[in-house]
Amino acid sequence: MTKTDVKKKAVKAKPKKEKTSKPKKEKIEKSKKVDPRLVPEINIGTLGHVDHGKSTLVEAIAGKWPASHSEELKRGITIKLGYADATIYKCEKCKGLMTADKCMKCMEGCDPVRTVSFVDSPGHETLMATVLAGASLMDGAILIIAANEPCPQPQTYEHLMTLQIAGIKNIIIVQTKIDVVSKEEVLKNYQQIKNFIKGTIAESAPIIPVSSQKKLNIDAVLGAMEEIIPTPTRETGDPKMLIVRSFDVNKPGIDVDKLVGGVLGGAIVEGEMKIGDEIEIRPGIRRGNKWIPLITNVTGLKKSKYNLDKAGSGGLVGVMTGIDPSLSKADSLSGNVIGLKGKLPETSDKISMKVKLFDTFIGKSDKIMPVKSGEMLMINVGTGRTIGTVNDNKKGMVSVDLKLPIVSEKGDTVAISRRVSDRWRLIGQGEIQ
Repeated sequence: MTKTDVKKKAVKAKPKKEKTSKPKKEKIEKSKKVDPRLVPEINIGTLGHVDHGKSTLVEAIAGKWPASHSEELKRGITIKLGYADATIYKCEKCKGLMTADKCMKCMEGCDPVRTVSFVDSPGHETLMATVLAGASLMDGAILIIAANEPCPQPQTYEHLMTLQIAGIKNIIIVQTKIDVVSKEEVLKNYQQIKNFIKGTIAESAPIIPVSSQKKLNIDAVLGAMEEIIPTPTRETGDPKMLIVRSFDVNKPGIDVDKLVGGVLGGAIVEGEMKIGDEIEIRPGIRRGNKWIPLITNVTGLKKSKYNLDKAGSGGLVGVMTGIDPSLSKADSLSGNVIGLKGKLPETSDKISMKVKLFDTFIGKSDKIMPVKSGEMLMINVGTGRTIGTVNDNKKGMVSVDLKLPIVSEKGDTVAISRRVSDRWRLIGQGEIQ
C-alpha cells in the first residue's frame, strides 16, 4: 500500500465518523421524553423484624439489593433506609403481572403499568428512628413476617404501630421463608399472624406466602400491590419535599471547575418541582446559636434512571442543587424540608402537641407512665428527628423545648419515644397544635 492510498483512506474515514455522531446526539435529546409509566409514582415501604427478608423480597421484585452502604453489605443488615425502583408490566395475552417487559409464559411483549419506589426499613431495634423517618415517605406498606420464627417478634409489633401512627392503611403482609420450614409450620405461623393482626390497622390485609430466594409467588405480591396499594391522588400547589439523604457526588481530586452542587434525596409529598426553581431548605445549617435556611436553585431532577425537567409527588427523587457540596455530604441535610423560597412554615424550636400514649410498651406488659415535666423525649416529624425537654403537661397537652429545630405545621403527626435503659422506645403519638 502506498502513502497516497493511506491518505485516501484517512480522508474517507473522517466523514464516516461525523455521520455516526449525529444519531447519538439525537438519541440523547429524545430520551428526555419519558413514558410516565416508567417514572416512579408511589412509595411502598417494607417493614418487619430483623432478618425476616425485607431486602431479599425487594431484590426479588426490583432486581436490585436496596442496601448499598459499606457497613450494611459487610454485616448483611439494613442500617440506613434502602431504595430500589421496580416497573410492573402486564401481559395483555396472559393477563399476568411481572417485572420484565417480556412474558415468560407466552414470550410476548408486555406493557408497563406503573413504576414504584421501595423504601426498605431496617429491622434492628436500635434503628427505630430511621423506620419512623421512612414511614413519612410511604403511601402503602408491605409488612414482612418470616415463617421460621414465632409471630409476633418485637419489631414486627413495633413496625405495625409505626404504620398506625403514620396513618398508612394500605398494607400487605408477606409471609417469607416458606421454603425453609414444613407445611405444618407455615400453617401454624399463618394462624399466629391472623391472631396478631386482629383488631389492628392491618386486620384486613392479605397474607401472601412467598419464597424470595426462589422467587415463588412474587406475581401474587405484584397483584396485591396493584389491588391494595393504588397510586393516591396528590395534593397540588407549592412543592414540599422531605429530605432523607444528602450527598456530595464529587470524586476526590476533581478539578474545581468541574465540581457540582450538593444532591438531596427524598420524596416530594406535595406539588411539583421544576429545574430552575428557587428553593429554600429548612432548618438549614447551624451558625453559632442560629439556624440559617439555605437558598439555592434546582439544577437537575432525577427519578430512577431518568433525568427530568419537572418532578411531581410520589416516588423517590434526587434533586441536584447549587449549594456547596460540603454542606450536603454524609447525609448532613437529612431531616430538612425543601420548598419554594418563602413558602415553607417557620422553623420551630418549641412545639405544643396533643398526646396519646400507648397503654404498654410495644411487645411488653410494662405500663407506660404519663409524660412528666422535665423529662426528655425523642420527637419524629416527617423525616426530621430531635430531642426535646418537656416544660409543661396539662390535660394531655404537652409543650416541649427542642434541641434541634423542626419544620412543622398544625395537624402534623408526631411519633414520641422515651429513653428506656439503653434505647429509645416508642410510647405514643402527638398532633401538633
